[in-house]
Amino acid sequence: METDPTTDPRMVVQDTSEWCQANADRVEYVGMRVDGTPVVLNLTDHERLTPDRSLDLVRHSPAGFDWGYTGSGPAQLACALLLDYTDNETVVQQHYIQFRNEVVSQLACDGPADCWHLTGSDIEAALAEFEAHHALTPDGGGSSPSLPANWSVVSRADRTVFQRRDIDHYVVLGDGSEEWLIILCAQGDRAYPAPLDHRTLPVENDPASAVQELVTESNDLVEPEGDT
Repeated sequence: METDPTTDPRMVVQDTSEWCQANADRVEYVGMRVDGTPVVLNLTDHERLTPDRSLDLVRHSPAGFDWGYTGSGPAQLACALLLDYTDNETVVQQHYIQFRNEVVSQLACDGPADCWHLTGSDIEAALAEFEAHHALTPDGGGSSPSLPANWSVVSRADRTVFQRRDIDHYVVLGDGSEEWLIILCAQGDRAYPAPLDHRTLPVENDPASAVQELVTESNDLVEPEGDT
């Protein structure tokens, strides 16, 4: 069967990876505070990075960026950086929270210039690490009295995964310092899961109801088999 490179997600991942590798050595971002206001520049394009484009994907912080902790401003910056660098909304939606937690939260204005630097190679290395640990594979799991019979709970070291038994749908529950990110996704033959829907909640809220909503949505999208 022929593959359409404009729609097949494996081709999108391959194209993005090749583009990033070719540009990793020359792309550089710098962040600083000007009169207390966070400013981020794309030194390669000689442009100021703004939240505008990233706000079409997520609206964590319409007021602007920040860094050095895991919060709404850093989440918006993580989304904007990945979107500017990869130009791939699917990659951004799947990885920006982890990028915030592991990269943006560690940025600090220091040194003689009192700023931080982030290169394309830094971003490329982070994405490679995320994707290496992102694949989901069926492994049975345990049943849960709060979920339908065709779902089970899978234990992971870094996240909780709710796995559908009859098709390859998953609900991935990840937490940060300020919010839960709950994603319904499908694996199929993709290099990494494709997001179908998501919920965000303040971290003090119980995420169980949001998980149940996405489980129900999955069962509505593809009706469970009669024997589940």
